[in-house]
Amino acid sequence: MSFIEFSFVLNSISVATAPDFSAQANNIPILSGTNFKFWKEIVENVLGCMDLDLALRVERPTPTLDNPNEVKIEKWARSNRMCLIIMKRSIPEAFWGSISKSGDAKKFL
Repeated sequence: MSFIEFSFVLNSISVATAPDFSAQANNIPILSGTNFKFWKEIVENVLGCMDLDLALRVERPTPTLDNPNEVKIEKWARSNRMCLIIMKRSIPEAFWGSISKSGDAKKFL
């Protein structure tokens, strides 16, 4: 992909509202054997614009007796699920066997 095409994709990404989620996710190119670096950049940008990248930026919060962190854990878990769903839909089925079955979006990426 050329720099101009890359710039166009990045410029077409905006902060997403609920109806725009599928449009934003559609900006992610299909992963091929040669475009991982580009694919990863776009995935990170799209998830960031959709405000779903919490699981990629922050380690999973752990509850303690003094602070159960329920809200933080719930937000992280939702972010993690959404990241995995969006990333997996842009990976061809032929690659699925070579990808470890991780429940953590950061490790999956």
